[in-house]
Amino acid sequence: MTKETKLRIHNITAKAALKFGSKVWVLKKRDKQRLEAAQMKFLRHSLGIMKLDKEKNTSFRRKTGAQNIVKEIEQYQQKWLQHVQRMDKNRLPRQALHYRPNGQRNIGRPRKRWADQLHLED
Repeated sequence: MTKETKLRIHNITAKAALKFGSKVWVLKKRDKQRLEAAQMKFLRHSLGIMKLDKEKNTSFRRKTGAQNIVKEIEQYQQKWLQHVQRMDKNRLPRQALHYRPNGQRNIGRPRKRWADQLHLED
């Protein structure tokens, strides 16, 4: 197979599998590292480049034209947020986005929320 065919297969199958359900994920640093590692592993394997070749990810992406999967997911989440904000106020996703529960939070550091990741301000 040619390099272009392998990259098309990557875009159709591997990226779709990695991005499945990502519009509502809360991406932590470790999750981002794992997603990038999985993408690079697939690309290296499909193009026959070994880690022993010590080729940097940035130069490898430049050669193949592949975009960083984490950046794609963040763009996808921004599109989803814009879509939800355009919805009518009675739609469930819009209500869930603006929901504020009553009561007190648990002791300790608050968990990272989806809205925090997108830097939403009320």
